[in-house]
Amino acid sequence: MTSAQSSRYSKYIRPISILFDLLVIAVLGIYFFEGLVLKFNTYISYLLISWSVIAFLIKFYEVYRFTTPVEIIAKILKQCSLFFLLIIAYYPFMQEGIFSKKSVLFYVIFCTFLITFFKFLLFYYLKKYRIITGSNYRNVVIIGYTEESIRLKELFEERNDYGYRFLGYFSDKSKSPEILGNLEDLKTFVFNNKVDEIYSSLDEMTNEQTISMVEFADSNKINIKFIPGAKEIFSKNLKINYLEMFPVLTMQKTILHEPLIKITKRTFDILFSILVIVFLLSWMVPILAILIKLESKGPVFFKQGRPGLEENEFYCYKFRSMKLNEDTESEASKNDPRVTKMGKLMRKTSMDELPQFINVLFGDMSVVGPRPHLWSQNKSYGNKIKKYMVRHYVKPGITGLAQVKGFRGEIESDEDMINRIKFDVFYIDNWSLILDLKIIVLTVINIIKGEKKAY
Repeated sequence: MTSAQSSRYSKYIRPISILFDLLVIAVLGIYFFEGLVLKFNTYISYLLISWSVIAFLIKFYEVYRFTTPVEIIAKILKQCSLFFLLIIAYYPFMQEGIFSKKSVLFYVIFCTFLITFFKFLLFYYLKKYRIITGSNYRNVVIIGYTEESIRLKELFEERNDYGYRFLGYFSDKSKSPEILGNLEDLKTFVFNNKVDEIYSSLDEMTNEQTISMVEFADSNKINIKFIPGAKEIFSKNLKINYLEMFPVLTMQKTILHEPLIKITKRTFDILFSILVIVFLLSWMVPILAILIKLESKGPVFFKQGRPGLEENEFYCYKFRSMKLNEDTESEASKNDPRVTKMGKLMRKTSMDELPQFINVLFGDMSVVGPRPHLWSQNKSYGNKIKKYMVRHYVKPGITGLAQVKGFRGEIESDEDMINRIKFDVFYIDNWSLILDLKIIVLTVINIIKGEKKAY
């Protein structure tokens, strides 16, 4: 089967996925809500429209060859969570009908399960189909012979499940024996080999050549994509804005600055912190307060100014684990004489951090994020370590990726801080709700196992 023939069938995949989801929404709606809603047809229409509008807004069906399973799960969770909220929002406006929490909950659970199952079945079937049959591949060529273009070619060859077949390089500048020809040769090659996509290095062509190649690609219905040379800049999230008709590319600090993502993360923080405060802190505070007071004089809680979002100061709360002392800008070290016996237990189990869920509820912190450093550490490392200040793009967290990877506690060398910052920046650039949940689970596991630097 040729590439053109296979793509003829692949274009039906997205419509099939949409129709299946809408069928699930409608059929399960009939099963769970018939008899509970007076204007039943109106309600089913509302469900279908709600699902479709959310899907359009969050680009739910924009899943491509290179989309990762984690990204798909994140899309499903976001879609189904918003859909659940809109289902509940309908009931206050109903004139007659019965609100059944059980029906709504089971409806959303079954919808989520079936849609997730079908989506992943389709996703993995297509990957296996490409690998086993060698069909549904897209023929690609690369303009330019640069470090980035070589890495892209290696990616095409290593990840055959992506469904790309690399045909060769073309360049006016390089004399490498791997080059098949110049840019004029490329146009003939495209016709003879049914090329589907052209990848071009931005450093390879002049403005005139770029315009000519774009026009050629448009005229022949070929996708043309560009490989940026300044990968350190272009690897960040880019957003296109317009000053009247003039396009301007803006680097977004992080995906966490998108309004919908901010709402999602903040909602999760509020719900999670309320659960911890109600089911843990409500009974732990009196017990720990007595034990802390029995061992040493001073307040039950310790509060300290820390740099938070955009380096604005907030007061970070902890259970007091040290004797009263003047040295508040020094980290605890191994066998630190300031730490009380009760403090050692609390630090070992991270119980001293639990009051920070109050910070989360008030909006100063998040459940997951870069740990809030001391002001002295900010001054010491801010200009010394690359990307150190990036951690202030987001709210500090009670736990974070650096902590679950072993970089918590005392900073003994610059290397410790460099590794911590690497994980913090990776978290900020690659945030997802799944990643947050994974970090929380790993945090609990580490507490149970015990950590060497928890002192």
